[in-house]
Amino acid sequence: MEINIERARPEQAVRLTQIASAAKSYWGYPAAWIDLWHNQLNITAQYIAAQEVYVAVNRDDVLVGFYALEGAGDVYQLAHMWVEPHSLRTGVGRRMFRHALGRAAELGAKRIEIESDPHAEGFYHAMGAETVGEVTYQLHGVPRCLPLLVYTIGMRAERSGIW
Repeated sequence: MEINIERARPEQAVRLTQIASAAKSYWGYPAAWIDLWHNQLNITAQYIAAQEVYVAVNRDDVLVGFYALEGAGDVYQLAHMWVEPHSLRTGVGRRMFRHALGRAAELGAKRIEIESDPHAEGFYHAMGAETVGEVTYQLHGVPRCLPLLVYTIGMRAERSGIW
């Protein structure tokens, strides 16, 4: 899929929230869990203005994904990375991830940390990230383990042409 990646604008906040919710819902999580994640999936104009948020726009000028980096110095977190479900497996995620690596490097990052949805762990492995642990939460009394991944920015990324 042909896309452009550009800086998000505050007036796109509602659309980004829709993309995040649709992408999370795609995996068949219970509605009660989606409701619990409402605040995490809600992207505000203030958040867009304060963070490194970028959107993927297709040739019809439709937003099909976005990512957000948070952090400073050597370490940044990939706080959001969402692709509209109908655009999954079209290369949008790969392009956004490569863009995020390049942007993080420009900001001086040496490492990107990713608290991943379990369904996305394979994608991040394919992109060169390594699982270094897990984070466990309780959702309605049910333990939920999320993989914690790290991507080290440096010679490996440059040699592999990942970005």
